[in-house]
Amino acid sequence: MPVLTRLIPSPVVVDISSGALDDLAGLLADQRISNAGRLSIAISRGSGQALRERLAPLLPDADWYPVADGTIDSAVQLADDIKGKRYDAVVGLGGGKIIDVAKYAAARVGLPMVAVATNLAHDGLCSPVSILDNDNGRGSYGVPTPIAMVIDLDYVREAPDRFVRSGIGDAISNISAIADWELSRDVTGEKVDGLAAAMGRTAGEAVLHHPGTVADDEFLTVLAESLVLSGIAMSISGDSRPSSGACHEISHAFDLLYPKRAASHGEQVGIGAAFAMHLRGARDASGHFADVLRRHGLPVLPDDIGFSTDEFVKAVEYAPQTRPGRFTILEHLDLTTDQIRDAYADYAKTIRS
Repeated sequence: MPVLTRLIPSPVVVDISSGALDDLAGLLADQRISNAGRLSIAISRGSGQALRERLAPLLPDADWYPVADGTIDSAVQLADDIKGKRYDAVVGLGGGKIIDVAKYAAARVGLPMVAVATNLAHDGLCSPVSILDNDNGRGSYGVPTPIAMVIDLDYVREAPDRFVRSGIGDAISNISAIADWELSRDVTGEKVDGLAAAMGRTAGEAVLHHPGTVADDEFLTVLAESLVLSGIAMSISGDSRPSSGACHEISHAFDLLYPKRAASHGEQVGIGAAFAMHLRGARDASGHFADVLRRHGLPVLPDDIGFSTDEFVKAVEYAPQTRPGRFTILEHLDLTTDQIRDAYADYAKTIRS
Protein backbone atom coordinates (compact mmCIF):
# COMPACT_ATOMS: atom_id res chain seq x y z
CA MET A 1 0.00 0.00 0.00
CA PRO A 2 1.48 3.38 -0.93
CA VAL A 3 2.19 5.91 1.79
CA LEU A 4 0.18 9.05 1.09
CA THR A 5 1.33 12.41 2.37
CA ARG A 6 0.55 16.02 1.66
CA LEU A 7 2.72 19.09 1.44
CA ILE A 8 2.08 21.70 4.10
CA PRO A 9 2.39 25.33 2.95
CA SER A 10 4.71 26.99 5.43
CA PRO A 11 7.76 29.27 5.55
CA VAL A 12 11.08 27.65 4.69
CA VAL A 13 12.53 29.29 7.78
CA VAL A 14 11.13 30.70 11.03
CA ASP A 15 13.54 32.66 13.22
CA ILE A 16 12.20 33.85 16.58
CA SER A 17 15.09 35.18 18.64
CA SER A 18 16.81 38.22 20.05
CA GLY A 19 18.97 39.95 17.46
CA ALA A 20 17.32 38.16 14.53
CA LEU A 21 17.21 41.35 12.45
CA ASP A 22 20.95 41.84 12.62
CA ASP A 23 21.49 38.69 10.57
CA LEU A 24 18.59 39.14 8.15
CA ALA A 25 20.87 39.34 5.11
CA GLY A 26 22.75 36.20 6.14
CA LEU A 27 19.55 34.28 6.78
CA LEU A 28 18.11 35.16 3.37
CA ALA A 29 21.39 34.23 1.67
CA ASP A 30 21.72 30.94 3.54
CA GLN A 31 18.18 29.98 2.56
CA ARG A 32 18.84 31.04 -1.06
CA ILE A 33 16.00 33.53 -0.91
CA SER A 34 18.26 36.45 -1.76
CA ASN A 35 21.96 35.83 -2.35
CA ALA A 36 22.51 39.28 -3.83
CA GLY A 37 20.50 41.21 -1.27
CA ARG A 38 18.26 42.79 -3.92
CA LEU A 39 15.26 43.37 -1.70
CA SER A 40 12.22 45.60 -1.76
CA ILE A 41 11.57 46.53 1.87
CA ALA A 42 8.21 47.98 2.93
CA ILE A 43 8.23 50.04 6.12
CA SER A 44 5.89 52.46 7.85
CA ARG A 45 6.37 56.18 7.46
CA GLY A 46 6.69 56.57 11.22
CA SER A 47 8.67 54.07 13.28
CA GLY A 48 9.89 52.41 10.08
CA GLN A 49 12.36 55.22 9.50
CA ALA A 50 14.35 54.27 12.61
CA LEU A 51 14.47 50.68 11.40
CA ARG A 52 15.75 51.85 8.04
CA GLU A 53 18.54 53.89 9.61
CA ARG A 54 19.67 50.92 11.65
CA LEU A 55 19.41 48.25 8.96
CA ALA A 56 20.31 50.09 5.75
CA PRO A 57 24.08 49.60 6.30
CA LEU A 58 23.47 45.85 6.67
CA LEU A 59 21.37 45.71 3.48
CA PRO A 60 23.20 48.02 1.05
CA ASP A 61 21.50 46.70 -2.09
CA ALA A 62 17.95 46.95 -0.76
CA ASP A 63 15.43 49.61 -1.75
CA TRP A 64 13.15 51.05 0.91
CA TYR A 65 9.48 51.85 0.36
CA PRO A 66 7.59 53.82 3.03
CA VAL A 67 3.93 52.75 3.13
CA ALA A 68 1.26 55.27 4.05
CA ASP A 69 -1.31 52.98 5.62
CA GLY A 70 -2.93 49.55 5.58
CA THR A 71 -5.26 50.12 2.64
CA ILE A 72 -5.72 48.23 -0.60
CA ASP A 73 -4.64 51.42 -2.39
CA SER A 74 -1.29 51.42 -0.57
CA ALA A 75 -0.79 47.74 -1.39
CA VAL A 76 -1.50 48.32 -5.09
CA GLN A 77 0.80 51.35 -5.09
CA LEU A 78 3.62 49.32 -3.56
CA ALA A 79 3.13 46.62 -6.19
CA ASP A 80 3.27 49.22 -8.96
CA ASP A 81 6.43 50.77 -7.48
CA ILE A 82 8.38 47.51 -7.32
CA LYS A 83 7.12 45.90 -10.53
CA GLY A 84 9.83 45.09 -13.06
CA LYS A 85 12.81 46.00 -10.87
CA ARG A 86 14.29 42.51 -10.54
CA TYR A 87 14.07 42.10 -6.79
CA ASP A 88 14.69 38.73 -5.16
CA ALA A 89 11.91 39.19 -2.60
CA VAL A 90 9.59 41.68 -0.93
CA VAL A 91 10.17 42.25 2.78
CA GLY A 92 7.44 43.55 5.08
CA LEU A 93 9.24 45.07 8.05
CA GLY A 94 7.08 46.30 10.91
CA GLY A 95 3.64 45.60 12.33
CA GLY A 96 0.64 43.80 10.92
CA LYS A 97 -0.50 46.52 8.52
CA ILE A 98 2.89 46.75 6.82
CA ILE A 99 3.17 42.98 6.57
CA ASP A 100 -0.32 42.69 5.08
CA VAL A 101 0.44 45.38 2.49
CA ALA A 102 3.72 43.66 1.58
CA LYS A 103 2.06 40.22 1.30
CA TYR A 104 -0.53 41.58 -1.11
CA ALA A 105 2.04 43.52 -3.19
CA ALA A 106 4.36 40.51 -3.40
CA ALA A 107 1.50 38.30 -4.60
CA ARG A 108 0.51 40.89 -7.19
CA VAL A 109 4.00 41.00 -8.76
CA GLY A 110 4.81 37.31 -8.27
CA LEU A 111 7.69 37.64 -5.79
CA PRO A 112 8.32 35.69 -2.58
CA MET A 113 7.52 37.60 0.58
CA VAL A 114 9.51 37.75 3.82
CA ALA A 115 7.60 38.78 6.97
CA VAL A 116 9.73 40.56 9.57
CA ALA A 117 7.53 41.37 12.55
CA THR A 118 8.37 43.97 15.18
CA ASN A 119 5.30 43.33 17.31
CA LEU A 120 2.93 40.47 18.10
CA ALA A 121 -0.43 42.18 17.74
CA HIS A 122 -2.26 39.44 15.78
CA ASP A 123 -2.01 36.08 14.02
CA GLY A 124 -1.86 37.43 10.46
CA LEU A 125 1.93 37.59 10.46
CA CYS A 126 2.32 34.21 8.79
CA SER A 127 -1.15 33.67 7.36
CA PRO A 128 -2.20 33.31 3.69
CA VAL A 129 -4.44 36.36 4.07
CA SER A 130 -3.96 40.12 3.83
CA ILE A 131 -6.43 42.24 5.80
CA LEU A 132 -6.65 45.60 4.04
CA ASP A 133 -8.96 48.57 4.40
CA ASN A 134 -11.04 49.40 1.34
CA ASP A 135 -13.97 51.62 0.37
CA ASN A 136 -16.43 49.19 1.96
CA GLY A 137 -14.58 48.91 5.26
CA ARG A 138 -12.10 46.06 5.49
CA GLY A 139 -11.46 43.09 3.21
CA SER A 140 -9.61 39.76 3.39
CA TYR A 141 -7.43 38.94 0.37
CA GLY A 142 -5.89 35.54 -0.27
CA VAL A 143 -2.10 35.59 -0.74
CA PRO A 144 0.73 33.05 -0.60
CA THR A 145 2.21 32.23 2.79
CA PRO A 146 5.45 34.16 3.54
CA ILE A 147 8.55 32.28 2.46
CA ALA A 148 10.33 33.32 5.65
CA MET A 149 9.19 34.55 9.06
CA VAL A 150 11.53 36.58 11.27
CA ILE A 151 10.59 37.90 14.71
CA ASP A 152 13.22 39.83 16.66
CA LEU A 153 12.35 39.68 20.36
CA ASP A 154 14.45 42.79 21.02
CA TYR A 155 12.02 44.84 18.92
CA VAL A 156 8.98 43.06 20.35
CA ARG A 157 10.07 44.08 23.86
CA GLU A 158 10.38 47.70 22.71
CA ALA A 159 6.84 47.77 21.29
CA PRO A 160 4.02 49.07 23.50
CA ASP A 161 2.71 46.31 25.76
CA ARG A 162 -0.74 46.75 24.25
CA PHE A 163 0.47 45.31 20.95
CA VAL A 164 1.71 42.15 22.66
CA ARG A 165 -1.45 41.83 24.73
CA SER A 166 -3.51 42.09 21.55
CA GLY A 167 -1.74 39.02 20.19
CA ILE A 168 -2.69 37.12 23.33
CA GLY A 169 -6.38 37.75 22.67
CA ASP A 170 -6.01 36.63 19.06
CA ALA A 171 -4.12 33.46 19.98
CA ILE A 172 -6.53 32.16 22.62
CA SER A 173 -9.52 32.94 20.40
CA ASN A 174 -8.42 29.94 18.30
CA ILE A 175 -10.02 27.68 20.89
CA SER A 176 -13.42 29.29 20.42
CA ALA A 177 -13.00 29.40 16.63
CA ILE A 178 -12.27 25.68 16.44
CA ALA A 179 -15.25 24.92 18.68
CA ASP A 180 -17.36 26.79 16.10
CA TRP A 181 -15.76 24.81 13.26
CA GLU A 182 -16.56 21.52 14.99
CA LEU A 183 -20.10 22.71 15.71
CA SER A 184 -20.55 23.41 12.01
CA ARG A 185 -19.28 19.92 11.22
CA ASP A 186 -21.85 18.38 13.55
CA VAL A 187 -24.78 20.54 12.40
CA THR A 188 -24.14 21.35 8.75
CA GLY A 189 -21.68 18.65 7.71
CA GLU A 190 -18.86 21.10 7.02
CA LYS A 191 -15.53 19.32 6.71
CA VAL A 192 -12.98 19.96 9.45
CA ASP A 193 -9.30 19.61 8.60
CA GLY A 194 -8.00 17.68 11.60
CA LEU A 195 -4.39 18.78 11.22
CA ALA A 196 -5.29 22.46 10.91
CA ALA A 197 -7.62 22.19 13.91
CA ALA A 198 -4.98 20.41 16.01
CA MET A 199 -2.35 23.01 15.15
CA GLY A 200 -4.65 25.96 15.81
CA ARG A 201 -5.95 24.53 19.08
CA THR A 202 -2.45 23.72 20.29
CA ALA A 203 -1.36 27.28 19.53
CA GLY A 204 -4.25 28.70 21.55
CA GLU A 205 -3.82 26.32 24.47
CA ALA A 206 -0.09 27.09 24.71
CA VAL A 207 -0.83 30.75 25.37
CA LEU A 208 -3.95 30.17 27.47
CA HIS A 209 -2.11 27.96 29.97
CA HIS A 210 1.31 29.63 30.02
CA PRO A 211 2.06 31.15 33.46
CA GLY A 212 4.35 33.91 32.14
CA THR A 213 3.72 37.54 31.26
CA VAL A 214 4.63 39.93 28.47
CA ALA A 215 7.74 40.80 30.49
CA ASP A 216 9.16 37.28 30.05
CA ASP A 217 11.14 36.24 26.98
CA GLU A 218 9.89 32.66 27.39
CA PHE A 219 6.28 33.83 27.19
CA LEU A 220 7.02 36.12 24.23
CA THR A 221 8.61 33.19 22.40
CA VAL A 222 5.59 30.94 23.04
CA LEU A 223 3.22 33.70 21.92
CA ALA A 224 5.24 34.32 18.74
CA GLU A 225 5.33 30.60 17.96
CA SER A 226 1.59 30.33 18.57
CA LEU A 227 0.81 33.19 16.17
CA VAL A 228 3.04 31.60 13.53
CA LEU A 229 1.36 28.21 14.02
CA SER A 230 -2.05 29.87 13.69
CA GLY A 231 -1.01 31.28 10.33
CA ILE A 232 0.24 27.89 9.15
CA ALA A 233 -3.02 26.27 10.33
CA MET A 234 -4.90 28.70 8.10
CA SER A 235 -2.62 27.80 5.19
CA ILE A 236 -3.33 24.11 5.74
CA SER A 237 -7.10 24.57 5.83
CA GLY A 238 -7.10 27.04 2.95
CA ASP A 239 -9.12 29.64 4.86
CA SER A 240 -9.29 31.37 8.24
CA ARG A 241 -11.49 28.71 9.88
CA PRO A 242 -8.90 27.53 12.47
CA SER A 243 -8.62 31.06 13.87
CA SER A 244 -11.87 32.83 13.07
CA GLY A 245 -15.35 32.08 14.36
CA ALA A 246 -17.97 33.97 16.33
CA CYS A 247 -15.14 35.77 18.14
CA HIS A 248 -13.99 37.39 14.89
CA GLU A 249 -17.51 38.01 13.63
CA ILE A 250 -18.13 40.10 16.76
CA SER A 251 -14.85 41.95 16.25
CA HIS A 252 -15.67 42.67 12.59
CA ALA A 253 -19.06 43.99 13.71
CA PHE A 254 -17.34 46.43 16.06
CA ASP A 255 -15.10 47.56 13.19
CA LEU A 256 -18.02 48.12 10.83
CA LEU A 257 -20.54 49.63 13.23
CA TYR A 258 -18.13 51.80 15.20
CA PRO A 259 -15.15 52.39 12.88
CA LYS A 260 -13.81 55.42 14.73
CA ARG A 261 -14.09 53.82 18.16
CA ALA A 262 -13.04 50.21 17.61
CA ALA A 263 -10.38 48.85 19.94
CA SER A 264 -7.47 46.66 18.85
CA HIS A 265 -8.28 43.46 16.99
CA GLY A 266 -6.98 41.22 19.76
CA GLU A 267 -8.88 43.07 22.47
CA GLN A 268 -12.13 42.67 20.57
CA VAL A 269 -11.69 39.00 19.64
CA GLY A 270 -10.67 38.19 23.22
CA ILE A 271 -13.99 39.51 24.51
CA GLY A 272 -15.79 37.82 21.61
CA ALA A 273 -14.17 34.48 22.37
CA ALA A 274 -15.01 34.58 26.08
CA PHE A 275 -18.63 35.50 25.30
CA ALA A 276 -18.90 32.84 22.59
CA MET A 277 -17.66 30.17 25.00
CA HIS A 278 -20.35 31.32 27.44
CA LEU A 279 -23.02 31.07 24.72
CA ARG A 280 -22.13 27.45 24.02
CA GLY A 281 -22.54 26.60 27.71
CA ALA A 282 -18.84 26.26 28.48
CA ARG A 283 -18.98 28.49 31.54
CA ASP A 284 -15.83 27.16 33.16
CA ALA A 285 -13.91 27.77 29.93
CA SER A 286 -15.45 31.22 29.57
CA GLY A 287 -14.41 32.08 33.11
CA HIS A 288 -10.90 30.79 32.46
CA PHE A 289 -10.69 32.91 29.32
CA ALA A 290 -11.75 35.97 31.30
CA ASP A 291 -9.23 35.24 34.06
CA VAL A 292 -6.37 34.93 31.56
CA LEU A 293 -7.42 38.08 29.71
CA ARG A 294 -7.51 40.01 32.98
CA ARG A 295 -4.13 38.67 34.08
CA HIS A 296 -2.58 40.02 30.90
CA GLY A 297 -4.33 43.38 31.18
CA LEU A 298 -6.86 42.70 28.43
CA PRO A 299 -10.54 43.72 28.55
CA VAL A 300 -13.24 41.18 29.36
CA LEU A 301 -16.33 43.39 29.11
CA PRO A 302 -17.31 45.84 26.37
CA ASP A 303 -17.31 48.78 28.76
CA ASP A 304 -13.60 48.07 29.32
CA ILE A 305 -13.07 49.33 25.75
CA GLY A 306 -15.66 52.08 25.83
CA PHE A 307 -18.79 50.32 24.57
CA SER A 308 -22.15 50.19 26.30
CA THR A 309 -24.20 47.05 26.78
CA ASP A 310 -26.61 48.22 24.06
CA GLU A 311 -23.71 48.71 21.61
CA PHE A 312 -22.33 45.26 22.39
CA VAL A 313 -25.74 43.66 21.91
CA LYS A 314 -26.07 45.44 18.57
CA ALA A 315 -22.61 44.19 17.51
CA VAL A 316 -23.44 40.58 18.42
CA GLU A 317 -26.75 40.83 16.56
CA TYR A 318 -25.01 42.21 13.47
CA ALA A 319 -21.98 39.88 13.66
CA PRO A 320 -23.28 37.02 11.43
CA GLN A 321 -23.64 39.46 8.55
CA THR A 322 -19.88 40.07 8.54
CA ARG A 323 -19.10 36.54 7.32
CA PRO A 324 -21.99 35.25 5.18
CA GLY A 325 -21.85 31.48 4.89
CA ARG A 326 -19.79 30.93 8.03
CA PHE A 327 -21.58 28.87 10.67
CA THR A 328 -20.78 29.58 14.33
CA ILE A 329 -22.54 29.48 17.67
CA LEU A 330 -24.18 32.80 16.72
CA GLU A 331 -25.82 31.37 13.59
CA HIS A 332 -26.69 28.17 15.44
CA LEU A 333 -28.52 29.89 18.31
CA ASP A 334 -29.96 32.70 16.14
CA LEU A 335 -30.73 34.75 19.24
CA THR A 336 -33.16 37.66 19.31
CA THR A 337 -32.05 41.04 20.61
CA ASP A 338 -33.59 40.37 24.01
CA GLN A 339 -31.99 36.92 24.19
CA ILE A 340 -28.57 38.39 23.41
CA ARG A 341 -29.11 40.98 26.13
CA ASP A 342 -30.05 38.29 28.64
CA ALA A 343 -27.08 36.12 27.63
CA TYR A 344 -24.71 39.05 28.03
CA ALA A 345 -26.13 39.90 31.48
CA ASP A 346 -25.55 36.28 32.52
CA TYR A 347 -22.02 36.34 31.05
CA ALA A 348 -21.13 39.56 32.89
CA LYS A 349 -22.50 38.17 36.14
CA THR A 350 -20.66 34.88 35.71
CA ILE A 351 -17.20 36.33 35.07
CA ARG A 352 -17.56 38.87 37.88
CA SER A 353 -18.40 36.21 40.46
